[in-house]
Formats: sequence, C-alpha cells, structure tokens
Amino acid sequence: MPRHPGDDADAAQLAALGHKAELNRNFSPLAMLGLAFAILNSWTALSASLSLALPSGGSTSVLWGLITAGICNLSLAVSLAEFLSAYPTAGGQYHWVAVITPKKWMALLSWITGWINVSGWIALVASGGLLGSQLILGTISLWNPNFVSQRWHAFLIYLGYNIVSFLVNAFMTGLLPLITKSALIWSITGFAVISITILACASPNYSSASFVFTEFRNDTGWPNGIAWLLGLLQAGLGLTGFDAVAHMIEEIPNPAVEGPKIMIACVGIGIGTGFIFLTILLFVAGQMDGPDGVLSSTAGPLLQILYNATGSKAGATCLLLFPLVCLMFATIGITSTSSRMTYAFARDRGLPYSRFFAKVHATLDLPLNALYLTQVLVVIFGLILLGSSAALNAIISASVVALGVSYGIPIAINCLQGRRKLPASRPFRLPSWLGWIANLIGLAYVIVTTVLFLFPPELPVTGSNMNYCVVVFFIILVISVVQWFVDGRKNFTGPQVNVDELQAGVVAGMDPVMSSTQRQDLSSDDGKELK
Repeated sequence: MPRHPGDDADAAQLAALGHKAELNRNFSPLAMLGLAFAILNSWTALSASLSLALPSGGSTSVLWGLITAGICNLSLAVSLAEFLSAYPTAGGQYHWVAVITPKKWMALLSWITGWINVSGWIALVASGGLLGSQLILGTISLWNPNFVSQRWHAFLIYLGYNIVSFLVNAFMTGLLPLITKSALIWSITGFAVISITILACASPNYSSASFVFTEFRNDTGWPNGIAWLLGLLQAGLGLTGFDAVAHMIEEIPNPAVEGPKIMIACVGIGIGTGFIFLTILLFVAGQMDGPDGVLSSTAGPLLQILYNATGSKAGATCLLLFPLVCLMFATIGITSTSSRMTYAFARDRGLPYSRFFAKVHATLDLPLNALYLTQVLVVIFGLILLGSSAALNAIISASVVALGVSYGIPIAINCLQGRRKLPASRPFRLPSWLGWIANLIGLAYVIVTTVLFLFPPELPVTGSNMNYCVVVFFIILVISVVQWFVDGRKNFTGPQVNVDELQAGVVAGMDPVMSSTQRQDLSSDDGKELK
C-alpha cells in the first residue's frame, strides 16, 4: 500500500514519542474529517436519540441543551487539540497524562485514563448499533401497528450492525478513507434532503415558535432542574467522540498541524448542523401526545415526526434511510477508532495479553486482534439490551461519561500545574487567558455530567428502568484494579520508548514538535542519548 511522501518525518515524530510507525498513513485530512464527522454524526445521533431529551425538558432541552453542551464540548475539543498538537499518537489521553504527570503518579494515572478511554469507546461502538436497531424496529411498528417488539429483536439487529462493521474494518481497511469520504457526502446530502422535504411537505402547518424554542415538559419524576440537566445526555451523545482524531492520528500526514484543525472542526460542524436540523424537526413535529403523538408513538420520535410531516409511510421510511445508513457509517468509524485505541493501549502494555492485542496483521495492515477484542466486548455490552428497558440510556450514559472523564483527566492535571506542561513550540496553542477559560468550562461540564448521567432516567426506580451505567462502571473498575495489582504495577510504565526505531537511545522529554532534521542533528551529537 503506498505511503504518503511526508511519512518519514511523521514516523520520526512518532518515534520521538516512543513508538515505531506500523500503520499506513492512508487518510487524507478530508478523509479524516469525514471519519470524525461520521463518528459524531451529530444531526443523526441527535435526531435518533430524541427520546432522551423530549420527556426530560422538552424542546428547551433539545435545542438549548445542545447549545449548552456544544459550548462545553467545544471547550474540551480546543483544550485537547493543544495536547494533540504536541503529542500526536494513537494513545491520546492516556499518553498525554503520562507525559505531563509527575513521575510518582504517572503510571497509575495513565493506566486509569487508558482503561476509562478504552471502555468509553467500546460503549460508543455499542450506541451505533443500538440506535440503528431502534429505528428499524420503529419502521416495522409504523407499517404494522400490531407488531410488539421484543428485546431480543433489538439485540439481533444490534449484532447485525456490528458484524457488518467488523467485516468492513477487517477486510476493507484500504477502502476506509473512501468510505469515510462517502459518509461525509451521504450525511450532508441526507441533512439537506430531509430538511427540505419535511419543510415543504408540512407547509404551512408548522409548530409555533414558542413551542419550538420555549416549550418545557418533565415526564421523568425528577425535579425540573435535574430533569433538564438529564436531557443533556442527548446533546452529549451527539457531540462526543471527537478524540477519534487522536486515536487515528498515526494514519494521516502532518498530524501535529492537521489533527487539531479536524478535532475542532468536527465539533463546530456538529453543533451547527445539529441545531438547524433539530429546529426543523420541532417545527414540523405535530402533537407530542395522543395516538399519533411523537412521544407515545411506537415508531419512535424521529420516524413519527417524519410521518407527521410527509403524511406518507413510504415517504417517511425513505427519508429514514439516510440516518440508518449514517449510523452504519458511524458504527464502522467508531469501530475503527476503538480498535486503534485498544491497539495503542496494548502496545504500551496496558491490557492483559498486551503482546497479542498489540500485533498488527502483516497482510491486512491493521490491529486485527484488537479489532477482535473490541467486537467481543461490544457483543457482551449489548447484553444489557436483553435485561433492561432503559438500555438506551445506560449504554449512551456509559459512553458519554467515560469519554468525558478521559477528556477531563489530562486537562485537570495540566491546570493543576499552571498550564505549563505542554511544549511552547506546539503548532496549535491557545492564548493563556482563552486556554484557562476553555479548560475550566470543559472540566465543570465533565464533573456535572459524570454525576448526573449516572442517575436513572425516571422515577420511581425499578429493576428494569435503572441506569445500569453504574453497574458497567463498577465492573470496569473492579477489572482494572485487579489487573493493576496482577500485572499493571509491575509491567506498565506508561508509553513505551522504541529504542530500535530511534537509533540514538531514549528520547523521553524531547520536544515532540521538533523537526526531524533537528532530531537527526541531536542524535548524531557525540553519540549522546537524548534526554
């Protein structure tokens, strides 16, 4: 497979961070933007998960919750873009934590961050198939009102989504850049086609502006303020996962410059397209309650809104194909990223049997064993579908909370040390005052959502509607703690240095954005080690 002309310099930069370049850099910046946008897929994720926010704050939660979460996630994105610009490796957050943390705590905090990040991405893989299964079952209900879906129906469709994703990632990896570009085009086309069609069909019977922008409702049993904050989960899902750029960064040229641009752009595009699309949906939504109401429909809020707007089951189903395919693209992209994150953590001895999961398949040019592990864990994670009526809330909460915590840890450590731990020579650098504002807004959001998104979605709490995100996190915590004492504290020392690649010895502490020419000059200086 051909490699980009800039790969020599990029490989040297990666070597300076302690790793040998093993993955082909076959993603262009546009293809990587397509991958990042396909993963966020904000307008699709936000519309497919309307059931999270409409009962928990109504229209105010849907729209103004998106703006609130958007500002906070954009703050997190620009904060992490500084790290990515300085340390462009697939490890992402756990690698950044290792670099900026005092030596005494480096290994432990890097270990914790890595486990949380890996878990969050596996949960995010699960969310794509889950949302897709709900849309498909809703379509069956629209055409056959007597159909009663079972949890195992959703589980089988969920498996189908993830099997297709696995096959594409395992055997079509060379086509992934083309697939991600196609995902970007398909998503933008779907956004435009659905928006224009439903506005034209619903005219002039639109909802009032007061309903769209100020309607509040609370069907959760929680106090109004808490209910509205719980509704932020929908917006959190639509804007999380932007660290995908970091975990795929070893597969694009000029990563220190292009990576931060892509990370920030995908969040900004997500906020803009998401707000416009949700506003349009609310204007054509029709009634909320009753036999044909959006919230009471067995077809699900999104499909019911499309049906209310078009007045045609066939038309609504055709329009739904756009988000269904978008979710398939998203699942493929998330699986790619999750497998790279797992591979990177195993490469640094963070997982059991790390040597096995860190292997890159010689023929397929991808971390196939890490991909296998991701798929097995996604299937196990999906078993929540069989046991809980609140599976959507639990799985999405797990992904949003875990990823949010992994974003917050490196930012918090850097802030506690006066924002002085990143090299001044990094290509992307926020002004000091703006950096502090972005860091503190992002951290406040992570703290609030980490607590709230573990709450059950409604009261009173029962065995079937409780938020099993708590159980998932407890299991992850137990496994990671046991693994730390069994293996981690002896073998995990943070990101590893690849001496063979460097030829000049250890490079820990070298300015990571130093040019390859400067590195060569230093490495030839009297045969000294680079300290």
